[in-house]
Amino acid sequence: MLKCKFLLFLTLFQIAFNGYSQQDQNFTKSFIFSKYTNSIDTAVKQPLTYNEDLGYGFDFDTAENVNFEADFVTTKSSFYFSVKVPEGNYKIEVDLIGSPETTTTIKAESRRLMLKEWTPAKKENLQFSFSVNVRIPKISDEKSIAIKARDSNQLNWDNKLTLEFLGQPKVKKIKIVSDPSAKTIFLAGDSTVTDQDLEPWASWGQFITNYFTEEVVIANYAESGASLRSFKATNRFSKILETMRPGDYLFIEFGHNDEKIKGEGNGAWGLYSNLLREFTKEFQERNGKVILLTPTQRRAFNANGSLMDTHGDFPKAVRLAAKDMEIPLIDLTHFTTQMYNAWGDEGSRKAFVQYAANTFPGQTETLEDNTHFNSFGANEIARVVVQEIKNQHLEIEGYLRDAIPAYDSKKPNSFNKWTLPMSPRFESKKPDGN
Repeated sequence: MLKCKFLLFLTLFQIAFNGYSQQDQNFTKSFIFSKYTNSIDTAVKQPLTYNEDLGYGFDFDTAENVNFEADFVTTKSSFYFSVKVPEGNYKIEVDLIGSPETTTTIKAESRRLMLKEWTPAKKENLQFSFSVNVRIPKISDEKSIAIKARDSNQLNWDNKLTLEFLGQPKVKKIKIVSDPSAKTIFLAGDSTVTDQDLEPWASWGQFITNYFTEEVVIANYAESGASLRSFKATNRFSKILETMRPGDYLFIEFGHNDEKIKGEGNGAWGLYSNLLREFTKEFQERNGKVILLTPTQRRAFNANGSLMDTHGDFPKAVRLAAKDMEIPLIDLTHFTTQMYNAWGDEGSRKAFVQYAANTFPGQTETLEDNTHFNSFGANEIARVVVQEIKNQHLEIEGYLRDAIPAYDSKKPNSFNKWTLPMSPRFESKKPDGN
């Protein structure tokens, strides 16, 4: 009896430690899109609208966009497909039918880029795999992440997995399998890091997903308007600690909002430095690995055309913390300064949310933001992060996808070559923080 009790306790401990329930580990679901199939997979033969009772279906009024062919579903615009799943990490396999006239882009949850504009050179098919982190605010019966009212309807915080297909996709099958063993990279940061739910806002955290294989999952806990202090107070860091596994990574990038916290004991060399060290130590105590990042620059040019420094001592504080704790540093302040200077005052506007009035439906006023990126700018930042992972030969370099071109922040890409299709969901209100 005593041995049985011990084994039960050990099993429960392992489940709690890993951050996953047995239901999460055993979840498998496949959907095949065909009018005529007799497959053992769930057959989707008509444009069913998602509802919780059914547990799957086309979402956000896109069922009317799709057309069912003999063995795939297609559309001339885009569609969302959602599946009710428990919290956890999932490996997704998507079977695509390809032809030279089709281009397919896949995003997951709050616009995390997974596949960028796949266009086959000839008629051929593709089975593409990627990993997605699905989460809810709950940590325990007594504790949850405090979600802002504005963010409560984001796809990142609902009880389902949502995939978005853009371009002219021809989707044959979707397979969803729980994968609790996937190495997780947690992201802690502010609006320059978070998964921005709606166009035209974007951050590097939702584009770096495109550069890792399915063996790695990105769990982006960053929040618009967050400082290190609020990230801790709202239990986001607690959730990371509860769900991490030994060998996981934590990327930490704050600064934009920490700079606004005034008073004795605050500032770059006070609360900010102390919390950087506290977060790092607690994650390392659980056998995790931490990478610190300095904050991305704001787009603020002097009259002479040079870029203005708006972060004061905060980048220096991050550099010193990384040096003192002997952990990797990715100096985004340095690299984004090089990028913006290379683009120049006018050219750099193309990387930020700066659009004339009536560019988007219902947008009656000009959008002119010098902090928050559009998709092009966010991807450029993600390219910097990826390049530094390679330059520093960090362990996770082995999980990057093959054939990623080298990136030079002194010679950033041109907006004119950026063709990624925008998602149809939009808002003109800027994210919190600046």
